[in-house]
Amino acid sequence: MTDSNSPSPVTVADRDAVRIITVNRPDKLNALNGATLDALDAAFVDAIASDSVRAIVLTGAGPKAFVAGADIAEMNTFSAVQGRDFSLRGQRMMRRAERSPKPVIAMVNGFALGGGLELAMCCHLRIAADTARVGQPEINLGLIPGFGGTQRLLRLAGRAATLELCLLGAPIDAARALALGIVNRVVPAAELEAQTMAVAQQLANAAPLAVRGTLDCVNVGGECGMEEGLEYEAAQFGLMFSTQDMREGTSAFLERRKPAFSGT
Repeated sequence: MTDSNSPSPVTVADRDAVRIITVNRPDKLNALNGATLDALDAAFVDAIASDSVRAIVLTGAGPKAFVAGADIAEMNTFSAVQGRDFSLRGQRMMRRAERSPKPVIAMVNGFALGGGLELAMCCHLRIAADTARVGQPEINLGLIPGFGGTQRLLRLAGRAATLELCLLGAPIDAARALALGIVNRVVPAAELEAQTMAVAQQLANAAPLAVRGTLDCVNVGGECGMEEGLEYEAAQFGLMFSTQDMREGTSAFLERRKPAFSGT
């Protein structure tokens, strides 16, 4: 049971149309326990439902960690059934973020290990400080990744890198994570927030329905065959022609002005 007087394990704040969701357990290096997973899930539900939010940034509190992993002290007591349930709990939360119709950016400000890397990988984009370190060290605990790590890492970095990270359990630095395709950008730590927010604001200013259509197509395409993916893309492309944003975007291009997208 969570102490009612303890700080919330997740905080939210808005900057214009960008919702910032922060894992707020810096004394535990933002480790993911059950309460934190539930709070993250609720935060994503609210952000997705909010008409004023067009982009989401996910990060961790404090200077050391994005999320250093799942909460080992909590897991140490689990039975096999409880372990499976905890895995499914985390997977559901991360699947919600991954399927968000609004873009989600992981601002990786330190260690992203185990469940932390899994949390980052479910986001649509990952921007890391040059001081960040990522990895799947579960094997050192007699475990395997349980929040989707073997599956998302395989899709991002390929079989060889996935087996290396999951079997050897050693973290890698941000530069190697970038080379493997695990993160999209690496920036100086002092510039991480500014550069991440600039990307988030760019996405918040983009046509919301086109953003959603792009996310949907990539999600579907990643889970189906080429022909099905192409058919889905064509259908989504056609739907864009029924939107005011498409008329606004094409008119603004022809008139050499900046478009003002309304999400309709």
